[in-house]
Amino acid sequence: MNSSHDYLHPSQQSDHPGDYSGSDDDDLDLEELDPNAAPQQFSRASRDYPGRERNYGAGIALRNLRVGVGNRWRRSPSGQREPEEDTAALLQEDRAEEGMRRSHGSSRNLTEDDAPLLDRRASTRLFKDDEPMQKGSSRLRLPSFRGPSFLQNASNRLRRSGNKDDGVKPPREVLVGQYQSTKYPPNVVSNAKYTPWSFLPRTLYNEFSFFFNIYFLLVALSQIIPVLRIGYMSSYIAPLAFVVSISLGKEALDDIGRRRRDAEANSEEFTVLSLDRANVLEMTKKSRDLKVGDILKVRKNQRLPADVVILQSLSNDTNAERPSSFDEDAPEVSADLLDSDQGPSDNVADVSGNANSSDTTHAVSSASDTFIRTDQLDGETDWKLRLPSVLSQSLPLSEFSRLEVTASPPDQRVNEFVGTIELGPPTGFYDAHYNKATTPQPPGGLTPSGENDNANSAPLTIDNTAWANTVLASNTVTYAAIIYTGSQTRAALSTSPSRSKVGLLEYEINNLTKILCALTLTLSVVLVALEGFEPTNDKVWYVAIMIYLILFSTIIPMSLRVNLDMAKSVYGRFIERDKDIPGTVVRTSTIPEDLGRIEYLLSDKTGTLTQNEMELKKIHVGTVSYANEAMDEVGSFIRQGFAGNSLTTPSTVFGIQSGQGAAPRTRREIGSRVRDIILALAVCHNVTPTTEEEDGRKVTTYQASSPDEIAIVRYTEEVGLKVAYRDRQSIVLESTDSKQVVVRVRILDIFPFTSDSKRMGIIVQFQQDENDLETPGKNEPEIWFYQKGADTVMSSIVAANDWLDEETANMAREGLRTLVVGRKRLSLSQYQEFSTKFKQASMSFQGRDAGMAKVVTDYLERDLELLGVTGVEDRLQRDVKSSLELMRNAGVKIWMLTGDKVETARCVAISAKLVSRGQYIHTVSRVTDKSVAQEALDFLRNKTDCCLLIDGESLNLMLGHFRTAFISVAVLLPAVVACRCSPTQKAEIANLIRQHTKKRVCCIGDGGNDVSMIQAADVGIGIVGKEGRQASLAADFSITQFHHLTKLLVWHGRNSYKRSAKLAQFIMHRGLIISVCQTMYSIAGHFDPKGLFINWLMIGYATVYTNAPVFSLVFDRDVDERLANLYPELYKELKTGKSLSYRSFFSWVLISVYQGAVIQGLSQVLLQTITGPRLISVSFTALVLNELGMVAIAITTWHPMMIFCLVGTLLLYIGSIPFLGDYFNLRYVITVDWLWRVVAVLAVSLVPVWAVKLIRQSWSPPSYRKVRG
Repeated sequence: MNSSHDYLHPSQQSDHPGDYSGSDDDDLDLEELDPNAAPQQFSRASRDYPGRERNYGAGIALRNLRVGVGNRWRRSPSGQREPEEDTAALLQEDRAEEGMRRSHGSSRNLTEDDAPLLDRRASTRLFKDDEPMQKGSSRLRLPSFRGPSFLQNASNRLRRSGNKDDGVKPPREVLVGQYQSTKYPPNVVSNAKYTPWSFLPRTLYNEFSFFFNIYFLLVALSQIIPVLRIGYMSSYIAPLAFVVSISLGKEALDDIGRRRRDAEANSEEFTVLSLDRANVLEMTKKSRDLKVGDILKVRKNQRLPADVVILQSLSNDTNAERPSSFDEDAPEVSADLLDSDQGPSDNVADVSGNANSSDTTHAVSSASDTFIRTDQLDGETDWKLRLPSVLSQSLPLSEFSRLEVTASPPDQRVNEFVGTIELGPPTGFYDAHYNKATTPQPPGGLTPSGENDNANSAPLTIDNTAWANTVLASNTVTYAAIIYTGSQTRAALSTSPSRSKVGLLEYEINNLTKILCALTLTLSVVLVALEGFEPTNDKVWYVAIMIYLILFSTIIPMSLRVNLDMAKSVYGRFIERDKDIPGTVVRTSTIPEDLGRIEYLLSDKTGTLTQNEMELKKIHVGTVSYANEAMDEVGSFIRQGFAGNSLTTPSTVFGIQSGQGAAPRTRREIGSRVRDIILALAVCHNVTPTTEEEDGRKVTTYQASSPDEIAIVRYTEEVGLKVAYRDRQSIVLESTDSKQVVVRVRILDIFPFTSDSKRMGIIVQFQQDENDLETPGKNEPEIWFYQKGADTVMSSIVAANDWLDEETANMAREGLRTLVVGRKRLSLSQYQEFSTKFKQASMSFQGRDAGMAKVVTDYLERDLELLGVTGVEDRLQRDVKSSLELMRNAGVKIWMLTGDKVETARCVAISAKLVSRGQYIHTVSRVTDKSVAQEALDFLRNKTDCCLLIDGESLNLMLGHFRTAFISVAVLLPAVVACRCSPTQKAEIANLIRQHTKKRVCCIGDGGNDVSMIQAADVGIGIVGKEGRQASLAADFSITQFHHLTKLLVWHGRNSYKRSAKLAQFIMHRGLIISVCQTMYSIAGHFDPKGLFINWLMIGYATVYTNAPVFSLVFDRDVDERLANLYPELYKELKTGKSLSYRSFFSWVLISVYQGAVIQGLSQVLLQTITGPRLISVSFTALVLNELGMVAIAITTWHPMMIFCLVGTLLLYIGSIPFLGDYFNLRYVITVDWLWRVVAVLAVSLVPVWAVKLIRQSWSPPSYRKVRG
């Protein structure tokens, strides 16, 4: 909708913005624009009586005839065909003259009035068990669109909009219900990272992109060269192969898990129609077997598995027909609202009250209205109206094979679609004159020249489609043809490909191993240099350096990756087995430590922070405010205001019906105000009640384009005024107390809500009681204009008052969505004058929108009586406020990215406490000018304590022209809310923050529109939503409630990071200390490059003798869960990376150098030897026991598994000593002389380190010791 106007009357709206262009010769015949070509008076008879001739004016553009339908036929009880009421002609008249007529019953926006509301009796078709219809009985005669030129224009429009592929991809032609000659991709969902062919190349590349894996590969390959060989070759190759195999196995298991989950989604079953001549069979197909052209049968709350064009929609409503009780004693109104000389009477409802009114009302029931929920696709909470093409809505199912859909190429833009649908001749007919002879012609014989008589065509727009992952919301059975499948669906094209994620800890360890490698090389060169680069043992100096490098390769521990990968698997088990967060699934087991390093949290709104369940919480009528328990008083007023059997109108004196007219004046005034605002809320909406059967009883549900509307109508029912029936002409209200009809109105005009106008209006005529009508002076029709909207626009429309601004501000602070309600009574002459002016404005081809908006403003939107203000709350997910508060205290900056409206995003940000009380919210909306964007950036630079609220259009400008400047400012703000975001924009923001800050970014969402964002994040978390599992399947972690995120981060994430940091440092310490022992040995041996601990001693030290105790550190914890939640500042410390920093690393290097020198040097001193099995037995035993002692010193909280590992390893080592006769002097080992030397070496090695740790903790205790007391 153009931004230059506030209102566009429903009958003036077109299917495509380009429809109003007068430059397209394919759309308009210039002769048809001549107002003098035919009289302007139209007959209304055809609407009220079937079979009467309808006259058409010459001012009808060809494109407007696409919604017209010729005479349809139905069987009479006698078996003869008889003409059926031409209900579709209502829509023909509505669209005639490009808006020269206005539908009185129009109640929806944009394309709702472009589609026919077909009689349910005519549109329902029987399956093969019923008698098939005669050929030609359902033939439609519609003026044809010239398909190629239509699509050519569409392609040009798409090219202008910048789709780079449109120039190469031709439109696709889909034969409905038939085999397609063109091959299209299979309809499969795939979140797998690898294919069977790409698995090995990609995983091996990822593995050897880490420096230490390349290092170990070179070391292993060096053992092929005889001169460099040290010990067994297998002792170098086998560990590397084991390490790589473990990593590849983990990746394979993760990907197999993804494929298994994808297989579940692809195995979901759907009902498909099989067209076999006159028979229509229903069959079940799995999602992956669906193909382009298949006809789906979809029911309420069912997900669409592919992109479809809606062909037919039939209501399931058990209360489809208007209850006869609603029409009993219907009053007759003696005069039309508009005389013939005032203009076309089609502008308003027929108020003549003839006997045919109820039939007409039924004929235009909303059988073809289909509502879908798109929050899984674009994040918008409002339901979307979708309509079947008029060409297919009335076809019997067996005739669907005659349809051909021409669609634009696959595109990722979810709000655009261009296509045509064409009805071919019946199968087996070849007579070129068949259509002309057998097909009913439009009334008046209007057959545009040059049209193709052998086929009927109609355009298709976005309003005739439903994309994959949307959900059918209305209580209808919908038949739809699949046009895009699998990778060509809008959802798939809007999703970025998944990537292999590597944790920050991995990169940090990779950098540390480079330092260790440089240390190894330096040490090797120094040892050879100390020998003067002279040949040693017949080895030239460079060979000696390489041998030293191999000997010192243990400095870079090969088991590091294996231990870390195993630890990650353990963390995953901890998470999945946590009873406080049931249903949590770890889908990517490589990044649990990153949960402890999150600095930016990007969250979706709908279904993530909110439940998308609206509830009216507060109502204010000027002097009194009602909320919570006070709502009972509202119900009391409504019972009094709508008591009795007579119809109530706004002019009815409050309390008369209930006999309380003598009540105190103040109470009567307040009661009247309450009644008036509740009546306004029950009338001014676009909600349609539907009735379903559940467990044998009828249940009334509501369908509308917005959950806010449903919440308001539910509220009116709770307080006593129920919307019992609604169609495009009338609304019937009944009292829930007396079950009697108390209000009956006829809809004269509707002005739908738009994001531009931010308000909705309706003009209605109240039907009065017969007794009232017979009273002199009561013949004047009671016509009222009701309007509700945002306070920002309504404050200037309603009459002056002194309380509106204050009350709306109070409600906004409570996080409620405010709606201001007003009304205005119109006399018959005022309405006639307005209608005439509005019609004249709608006929203009220049400045039409502005002219129509001006008429509405001048005649309606002035000095409205202010009825009151309502406050609607979007219910938050459980514990959202406390969760966001805790994460904010933990140093996490929170961004909310949503596809919803600006006002909605603001309310949720306030109610969820994303924005703190009193914090300024700076709104940047609809910015298209660079200078304005620059001013906004300058303001934000000087006020970094505010919250930024920005919409998608402004965000697009910022990212396009001020990318670096915008993100530099935005990351400093405490909170950012981005609304109207597309899925690709969400992913782009996540990538931008990652690249700019180099910090860890976590994205959380529950819908298909969040998949790109989740995959772009360092850590993607999916919530298992009500509408599907796509987000949770694509995420690294899947949770069931938003508040589970706090435990996932603050408890499991923190523990995972601290445990892995400690584990990594211990493993590096274990490798460093043995390398220092080797260095001391080499120095004592006159720099002879010989191995100290070789073969089994080397392998045993790295595995069975030290691995279990070191790995048991994954059970360590510094604080319990209660303290972790009580002091979220403990989490904030982790972002500095102190647990594994260069400082802590070099501290461990010094400890390793000290302990290695003591163990080997002191052993040589005590034994007075530099080699031999006695020395090796003392030094190796001291080395193993030293590692066990270091683990015991490092433990903060003892766990039974730690005790088991330490004691078990000690016993294992003692038990293995008798088998080490090849390396030890076993006779010496059993002596006291050996024992005291081992104890002495161990004491000198461990005691100083332990003492320093105690002193440091006492002098400068860490945070966890402070909170533990």
